[in-house]
Amino acid sequence: MEMTEINEMFANIRENTDWDLNGELVWGYFFVNTTEAPLHDLAKVLEGQGYTVVEVFEPELEPDEPPYHVLHVERVEVHSEASLDARNQELQALAKANGVEDYDGMDVGPVEFAHDPGNE
Repeated sequence: MEMTEINEMFANIRENTDWDLNGELVWGYFFVNTTEAPLHDLAKVLEGQGYTVVEVFEPELEPDEPPYHVLHVERVEVHSEASLDARNQELQALAKANGVEDYDGMDVGPVEFAHDPGNE
C-alpha cells in the first residue's frame, strides 16, 4: 500500500467514522500463500511478536480462480500514517523472510471488534 493510499484511508476514517485515530484500534493484517504450511509458520512468528492469530482460511473463489490460503492476524495498536506505512513495510519483509508469497494489507476497526480467543 502506497503512502498516498494510507493518507486517503486515514482521511476516509476521519470523515466517515467517529473512531479516535489517536487512540487504540484493532488492526488486522493479511498474508496470502498458495499453500497453508508457510502461513502457519509465519503465524507462530507473529504470535511471538504479540499478534493474535484470527485464522488461516481458504477463501471462496470463482471456478476459474486458483486456490490460495490467507492468514489473518490482528493487534490492538495506535498508528499514524507514517507508523502504519512502517508496519506495512515490516510485515512485507517478514512475509518474504518466512517464505510467504504476499503480504496483502490490512483493515482496521474499533477495539470492541477485536478477536477474543477466550470466546471460542
